[in-house]
Amino acid sequence: MKKQQFLLIGISLVIFVLLFFFGKTVPPKSVSPESDAVQSTGIQRLSFPELLAKAKEKISPAQSQRLTQLETSVKRGDVKDQQIHVYHQLARFWADSAHIFEPYAYYTGEAAKLENSEKSLTFAARLYLDNLMSEGQPAMQYWLASNAKVLFEKALAINPNNDSSKIGLGACYLFGNISDNPMQGILPVRAIADKDPGNVYAQMILGLGGKKSGQFDKAIERFLLVVKKEPENVEALFNLAECYEEKGDKANAVKWYEEVKKLVNIPDAQKELNKRITELKK
Repeated sequence: MKKQQFLLIGISLVIFVLLFFFGKTVPPKSVSPESDAVQSTGIQRLSFPELLAKAKEKISPAQSQRLTQLETSVKRGDVKDQQIHVYHQLARFWADSAHIFEPYAYYTGEAAKLENSEKSLTFAARLYLDNLMSEGQPAMQYWLASNAKVLFEKALAINPNNDSSKIGLGACYLFGNISDNPMQGILPVRAIADKDPGNVYAQMILGLGGKKSGQFDKAIERFLLVVKKEPENVEALFNLAECYEEKGDKANAVKWYEEVKKLVNIPDAQKELNKRITELKK
C-alpha cells in the first residue's frame, strides 16, 4: 500500500471520529432506497475549476509558483505519458504539500483515466466515495459522486464482474444525489448482498442507505450482519447504536455504544460516548 493510501486512511479515521462522535449522524428522512419512490436532484453543480480556484487561495506564494511550473510542464514528447506523470505530481502536491483533498482526488482520477487500469480507476473512485460518505453538503456530494461514478463505470468496463465496483457505483447513486431514481444503484447492491450475505461492503452500504431513509429496522438487520462477521467494525457498531437510539430502543443503544467505547481510544470521543450513554440511561 502506498504512503498516500496510509495517509488517507488515517485522515478518514479522524474524519469519522469527528463527524460521528460530535453530533447525530442521522439526516432528515428522505427517499427509501428499498422502495420505488424517486427524489429530486435539483442540486447546485460544482465545477473543478471553481474548486481549484478556491484551493489556490489557500496556498503560499512559493507553493503557487511550484504549482504553476507543474501545470505548464507538458511541452513535447510522449504527451500522454507526460500528462500521467504530471497528474501524479499534481496529486502529490495537493496531498503532501497543500493538504487539500479535492484537487488531489481530481488529478488522481485524471491520471487513472489515462492509465485505464482497473487498479488505478478503482483506487481513484474510492477516494471520491470515501469522502462522499462523510460529506454533508449536497453540492459537494454531487461532485464527489459524479466523479466516482465515471471512474467506477470505467473500471467495470474493464472487469464487469467486480462486485466491489458495482457496490461502489450503487453507493454513488444512493448517497450522491446524482439520479432521481436511487433504485438504479441500490438494486445491484441488494443483488450482491442476497447472493453473498457475508459481503460486508454490500451490507454496510445497504445499512447506511436504510439509516439515511429512516428505515432503522432494516438498517439494524444489515449492521448486525456486519458486526457478526466483523465484531470490531467501529463504523458498523456506531451506526447500529445510533439506529437503536433513533427508534427509541435505549437499552440496545447503550449496549452498542458500550461496544464502541471498547474500541475507541480518543479521549474526546470517549467523553462524547459517555455523555450519550448517560443521557440514554436517564
